[in-house]
Amino acid sequence: MESLGEILKRLQQQSIDARPANAHEILASVETEQIVPPCQICGGRGWLRRNVIIGHADFGRAQPCECQLEMSEDQRLSRLRRYSNMGVLSQLNFGDTIPDGRGGTVETKQKFRFAFDTAISYSSEPKGWLVLTGSSGTGKTHLAAAIANRCMERGQPVFFAFVPDLLDHLRASFNPEHELSYDELFEQVKSIPLLILDDLGSQSATTWADEKLFQVLNHRYVSGLPTVITTNTPIDDMDERTKSRLEDSLVAKIFDLGFHASNKILTGIGEIPSSMLQMMNFENFKFDNKTLHQSEKQTLEASFRMAQAYAKDPDGWLVFLGNSGTGKTHLSISIAKSQLDSGKEVFFTFVPDLLDHLRYTFSPDSRVTYDGLFEKVKRTPLLILDDLGAESATPWAHEKLYQIIVQRHNERLPTIITTRNLPSTQGDPIASRLNDPRVVQVMPIEAPDYRNSGSGSARQ
Repeated sequence: MESLGEILKRLQQQSIDARPANAHEILASVETEQIVPPCQICGGRGWLRRNVIIGHADFGRAQPCECQLEMSEDQRLSRLRRYSNMGVLSQLNFGDTIPDGRGGTVETKQKFRFAFDTAISYSSEPKGWLVLTGSSGTGKTHLAAAIANRCMERGQPVFFAFVPDLLDHLRASFNPEHELSYDELFEQVKSIPLLILDDLGSQSATTWADEKLFQVLNHRYVSGLPTVITTNTPIDDMDERTKSRLEDSLVAKIFDLGFHASNKILTGIGEIPSSMLQMMNFENFKFDNKTLHQSEKQTLEASFRMAQAYAKDPDGWLVFLGNSGTGKTHLSISIAKSQLDSGKEVFFTFVPDLLDHLRYTFSPDSRVTYDGLFEKVKRTPLLILDDLGAESATPWAHEKLYQIIVQRHNERLPTIITTRNLPSTQGDPIASRLNDPRVVQVMPIEAPDYRNSGSGSARQ
């Protein structure tokens, strides 16, 4: 029996790629897949809840099934990640998070630091609810994902759900041919030891959707089950029942990472902050640090030379591939600065922020239309997509990225991409284009994280 996360992930991929699969490929995948019978005790979930009365010390607590004791630590973590529905968000952790957030005012940095410290503490022993509010791009989902990954490292089951997708799958579970019945799916979501609901309030405002969400929230509220919630919607704008649960100080802690006026949310989208242009340029990119190994110096110098050449004549795509802190964004901004100094147009965006902004354009109070922003991204003379792969792995997000990448690939429009992992899944249309040597130059950067080197270099 597949886990909940595996089923949702597969259904999401099916909704993205509607092309009929090759029959031989399907048969081959079925024949080579290792089928592991589910545990007869826990049904394959890996955890159980004791049947005790409300008020008992073990009420609502997850107990590991005895089948987990037979697994190694790596096996347990791998299984928890498959169940979690985290997708690419399984890469996010507190170590890669900037404690003061990505830019902003002194006030927003202080807010993020407070939420960051609280999230670390919460991940060590989740109790009650943690509610992260704020505008798009303030780091809510990043912190929620980091909590989930830290909990899984400790062996705690987690389920991560983008709220609109969760409701879509609950609707689909009424179909008798669905892998999980509605009751099974709903029970797992309500009872998982740690549930993360991402983007509460972005779902369609229907009576059915509101009722299902409240049932989930109310069950976990009454049972005292740890829950992390992120939302772009001010809590005061939510319905009274939901608002009463989220504002109960005995259960929930609310952290506001900062709301902006609607006309500011999209102001400057695509623009590069002046502070980044000052800090990240070719003049202060360091690749001759004495602490670096020879091979690391060589890969940094090669990436530097390639970036300089591309800046003189942007043609095709350039992909910087490497871990956090290796200089990918620094080189991308250096290229952008060179183009801007020449009077050329550049559109720079952190990929999760771009998708948040595109979602926001559907709002009736948005001053930028979806079509206007989307067309600008697809056709801008030079597009820089920073941190591809850090976005939520939802069908909607994948489809929007696919449309952007296909348009620019077909027209060979200059595009720079930074990523920690180059997708290589066979049959993935995005991976296919990113691995096309006719259009794409991939520059792997193998170097230590400058932030932990003590070198003081501006490279990042």
